[in-house]
Amino acid sequence: MTTTLVTGAAGFTGRWMIDTLQRRGHRVVAAVRSPHTATAAEHTLAAELDDPQAVQALVAQARPDYVVHLAALAFVGHDDPAAFYRVNVLGTEHLLAALAALPTPPRRVLVASSANVYGDTDQPVLSEQQPPAPVNHYACSKLAMEHMARTFRQRLPLVIARPFNYTGPGQDTRFLIPKIVDHFARGCRDIELGNTHVSRDFSDVRDVVSAYLGLLEAPFAAEHSGQVVNVCSGTATPLDELIAHMNRLAGYEITVKVNPAFVRANEINSLRGSAERLAQRLGQPHHTTPLATTLADMLAAAQASPPPA
Repeated sequence: MTTTLVTGAAGFTGRWMIDTLQRRGHRVVAAVRSPHTATAAEHTLAAELDDPQAVQALVAQARPDYVVHLAALAFVGHDDPAAFYRVNVLGTEHLLAALAALPTPPRRVLVASSANVYGDTDQPVLSEQQPPAPVNHYACSKLAMEHMARTFRQRLPLVIARPFNYTGPGQDTRFLIPKIVDHFARGCRDIELGNTHVSRDFSDVRDVVSAYLGLLEAPFAAEHSGQVVNVCSGTATPLDELIAHMNRLAGYEITVKVNPAFVRANEINSLRGSAERLAQRLGQPHHTTPLATTLADMLAAAQASPPPA
C-alpha cells in the first residue's frame, strides 16, 4: 500500500488532506507537533520541525512514498516575526534533508507555499512567471522557503504549490471567512472588519487538497522538479460580494463596521491566479466549487456546531 506522510496533519488543511488520501487508498502517516495530538491517520508521529534529529527520526520511521508538507506558521498576524523563519524555512529544510537522506527517496514531495509571495501588484492575473514581491513576514518566509527547497531539486522530485486563499468547513475563526460565517451562524447583527475593498481568489479546501493529490500522482518530468504551481480558482471575488452572498444565505443583512485596528499595513488589494500550469500538470482543468456552495456548507457546519462553553 502507498504510504503518504502529511505534515501539519492536525491543522485545517491537514485534516482534509488525510481524508482525501485515505479515500484514494493511501496509508497516511500524520506528522504533528505533540504526541498527545490525535488524527484520523493510520499512524501519527510527533516531532518539532525545528528539531532536525527528531524530524530525521520521524522520517526514517515513516519511510514515505509521497510527502505533503503543510506544516507552517500561517497566521499573517502572528506577533513573533522570527517564528515564521524558524518554522517555515528552517523547519522545511530539516524535513527535506531527512527525506533526501532516505535509502529510497519519496516518489514525490509537495511543499505548500503561498500566493502571498506575489504581494501587491497591478497585474490582473498572476501566473508563476510574476516576480514575487512579498509585503509581510509570512510571505517573505514562504518565498525564502521556496528558494531553499529548490536546492533539493536534484535529490528529490519536488513540487512547490502556491495556493491562493482558500476556506471551508472547520477553518479557525481567526481567519476572515470563518469569522464572517461564524457571526452569521450566531445571528450577530453587526461585525467589525478591516479593509472590505479587497478582492481574493477564493477556493474550497476540498478542491485544494484534490489538486495536491493530483500533483502527487500526475506524470512527472525531472526538469519540472522544484517548479512552482499555482493552486487557485482563477476568479477574484470582492469581499463585499462575499458578504452579500452570506446576507442571502442567512436571510438578513449584517452591518459591517470598519475597525482601524484590523486594517493591515501593506494590504494586498487584489489577488487572482492563473491555473493554466496546474491544468497542464493535472492533465485536465482543475475542479472549482462555486463560492456560494462553500459558504453554504460552512454556514451549515457552523450552525450545527455546539456553542463554546
